[in-house]
Amino acid sequence: MSSGYRSTKPGNPDFDEASQKELAKFLEGENAKMRLQQSIHTFTDLCWDKCITKVSNKIDRGEETCLVNCVERFLDTSLFIVKRLEEIRNR
Repeated sequence: MSSGYRSTKPGNPDFDEASQKELAKFLEGENAKMRLQQSIHTFTDLCWDKCITKVSNKIDRGEETCLVNCVERFLDTSLFIVKRLEEIRNR
């Protein structure tokens, strides 16, 4: 039964190519999740401070609209910046 890696030194596994690719794909996915979580926290902090004017047990209609617009603007801006940087890089 193969474990997917062979060890050349104790405590230092030498993964085969398939395992390395699988691990790299997994790490890319985890990094993407981390970046998404960071963005959510950033949007929450910024938009909450901008839109919530009073603490209560409900968010009123104006605050809700402000929050939605705030997050949408941040997403639009982020996508614009990414696309623009890709255009610059591809020149």
